[in-house]
Amino acid sequence: MDTGFTNSLVEDLKLTALLRQLHERSASQEGAISAYLAGPGARSTVGAPEEVAAGRTFWRDKLVALEPDKARFCYLLCRALSASRIVEAGTSFGVSTLYLAAAVRDNSGGTVIATEWEPEKAQVARAHFEKAGLARYVDLRQGDVRETLRSVEAPVDFLLLDIWTPVARATMELVAPRMRPGAVAIVDNTHRRRAEYSDYFAYVNDPTNGFATVTLPFEGGLEMSTKLRHG
Repeated sequence: MDTGFTNSLVEDLKLTALLRQLHERSASQEGAISAYLAGPGARSTVGAPEEVAAGRTFWRDKLVALEPDKARFCYLLCRALSASRIVEAGTSFGVSTLYLAAAVRDNSGGTVIATEWEPEKAQVARAHFEKAGLARYVDLRQGDVRETLRSVEAPVDFLLLDIWTPVARATMELVAPRMRPGAVAIVDNTHRRRAEYSDYFAYVNDPTNGFATVTLPFEGGLEMSTKLRHG
C-alpha cells in the first residue's frame, strides 16, 4: 500500500490534460457512431459472421468513453467508498480506467482489474496508463470478460459495467458474489437501452441477490446498483 495519496484528480495536471485530449477524441467520433448504430448490422457481438467482422472493424478505433461527468462521478464514488479493489468491464482505450486508477491511488493504493476484448485497444490503453503514471494500479486482462473475470478476488468495492448489453448479466453474475455489502455497480445508458438491459435488471431486482438499484438522471441514464447484503 502507498503511504498517503500522491495527488487528487484535480491536482494532477498531467492526467487531466490527457483526459481532456481523450474525451475530445471520443466526442469527435460520436457522429460516426450515431450513424452506424442507426444502420443495419450495428452490433459487433451478434449476427452473421461477416456482420460481426465488419462491426469489430468499425469499433476498433472508437473510444466509446464515458462522458466526463459520468467518469468524474465514478471517481468521486470510489473516493467516498475508499475503494481499493475495482473491477471494470469494457476498458476500450482506458479513459474511464484512468479515473478509477486515480481513485485507488488517491485512496492510498489498490488495483483496478480491467478487461478488454480487443488486443489493439488493450495495447493502446496500457500506453495511456503508462503516460499518466498510473500503470501500477491497473491489472488489464485482455480477452472474453466471461473468462478474464473468473479469478477476481473478494472483496470488490466498485464495479463499472460499460460493455455490450448481451454479456452484462453474465459479467454481473461473475463479480457480484465477490462484492462486499456497500459496494456499488455502475452501468451506463440504462434508460436509453432499458429493454436491452432486461437481463441485468432481472438480476439486480431479484431480492435473493441482495441489491437495490436506481437510475440516475445522467444523459442516457446511469444505473447505480448497491450491494446491501451478501446474496
